[in-house]
Amino acid sequence: MIRAALLASTLIFAPLPAFAQDWSKVEIRTEVVTPGIAVLFGAGGNIAVSHGSDGTVLVDDQFAPLTPKLETAVAALGARPVKWLINTHWHGDHSGGNENFGKAGAMIMAHDHVRERMAAGQQLRGEAVPPAAKEALPVLTYHDGISLHLNGDTLRIMHAPHAHTDGDSILHWQGANVFHMGDLFFNKVTLPFIDLESGGSAYGLLNAADKVLALANDKSVIIPGHGPLASKADLAAYRAMLAEVIAAVEGAKAAGKTLEQVQAMKPAAKYEVPKAFISGDAFVAAIFNSEKGHPRGVQPDRSKDVMGAKGGDHAHGAEGHSH
Repeated sequence: MIRAALLASTLIFAPLPAFAQDWSKVEIRTEVVTPGIAVLFGAGGNIAVSHGSDGTVLVDDQFAPLTPKLETAVAALGARPVKWLINTHWHGDHSGGNENFGKAGAMIMAHDHVRERMAAGQQLRGEAVPPAAKEALPVLTYHDGISLHLNGDTLRIMHAPHAHTDGDSILHWQGANVFHMGDLFFNKVTLPFIDLESGGSAYGLLNAADKVLALANDKSVIIPGHGPLASKADLAAYRAMLAEVIAAVEGAKAAGKTLEQVQAMKPAAKYEVPKAFISGDAFVAAIFNSEKGHPRGVQPDRSKDVMGAKGGDHAHGAEGHSH
């Protein structure tokens, strides 16, 4: 599983053609978390499946070529075809199958900024990501969060402001005591990736961990964006790592050290995973360059947004509401 997760990490931002020949070799592994909730591991972000009498909810959908395999895995659980699809954030290894599921009739949901960024096209690690097809865009968007009352449980979806990106969602099945954190939590496979271009910040990442820790207990199951299933203790260790490295970088920066000097101190070295997607130096650079408050990163072009021009509402309004 660790090897598969590391492969997924390399696939996150790789140009599709370079790996097109590998999709047929990807195996989808299913792990049942609790009756009615399972996790699918493949190549990309971890997927949650909630199924029952009301229908099937899919959380994230990896890459478009894997949709048939995901549909097969969902059916093998005894679940009906996907009725609702929730994206934890906009990155392609979590939303690449949107167009396929949207065309098949799934209702796609995500934070406001996920739709904005997918519709506008983005820059990701220096590479241009083109605008998504209409069928791939979230149809129902929210700002602070939303609750779904399905399959005998309440699924609470909460925005984690400016963390991995500016559109991250935390999902909490309250009855089942299960969380999905998307890429707010990389469990034991790599140091965190903070997408500064998409309004991410190390400080928001720390706050997101605190939010889940306040709601979780020792029996909670936490689904990370990448890596194996986790416990509250695993998340607490991750949070302690974040706090320690952030404090070290902040202290050195306050003392007048340059980024290169801080990196030379190797404050994240003991937490590095060999051959992982994010190195200690990259993580330190992301912390060093993180803003506090509400950074937006690379802005979607809102000049032709009619709703934006008219002021919009709180959920879809102008940049003053981007928190």
